[in-house]
Parts: sequence; C-alpha cells; structure tokens
Amino acid sequence: MRYLLLIYSDESQRAPMTEEESATGYQRWADYTNWLVEKRWMRAGDALQPTDQATSVIVRGSERVVTDGPFAETKEQLGGFYMIEVDNLDDAIEAAARCPGAELGTMEVRPIAEFNLAEGANSGQ
Repeated sequence: MRYLLLIYSDESQRAPMTEEESATGYQRWADYTNWLVEKRWMRAGDALQPTDQATSVIVRGSERVVTDGPFAETKEQLGGFYMIEVDNLDDAIEAAARCPGAELGTMEVRPIAEFNLAEGANSGQ
C-alpha cells in the first residue's frame, strides 16, 4: 500500500544554523532517505520551498482568486513529503517515526487512495 509521509513543522521556529549544523542536518535526512531506499519503500519525496513562496488558488463559480502564501494560518506548515510503498500501516508508522521531521514537528501518515481509472492514470502517465 502507498502512503504519503507529510512533514509539518513551524517555519518561524527554525533557528539559523552554522555551516557545520546544516551539513549534519542534511546528512541525517540523506541517511533517512537512503534507509527508505535500502528497505525498497521509497517511491518519491521532496522538500518544499517555504510558505512565503506559495500561491493559493480558489475558484468560486467563474471567479478565480489567486493570493500569495498559504491558504490558511496554521501553527505548522507542510515542509516536504515522502511517498512510500509498504505492506501495512505499521511499516508506514515505523518509517514516519524514523524521519528527522518527527523530531522537529509532526509527521502525518496518509494512505493514498487507489482508483480503478484508465491504465496509467494513477501513475501520471
């Protein structure tokens, strides 16, 4: 079963890091990603730009409203994700708990809905 591991944290609480702290942090994320690859669970993943780079789009009737920034004010913002494929929820929870993001904020484990659409539709082909 495929799951998204959604990584939430409070952008305003990120302290400036030294070059050494940044390298150590990056290595922890690289080690985690490599662990997912070695387990053969990794399907995709990326970090997102900060929310001040986001654009929100709302359509009501024939009116389109485009605004800078995230749609809603929240304590934690979505900062990145991993898509994994595992046998069960327990494995997905293990993967989320090992993620460095679990120490910084909240990990949301969300199953991906599977639909019987035309071949290739689920994979974006």
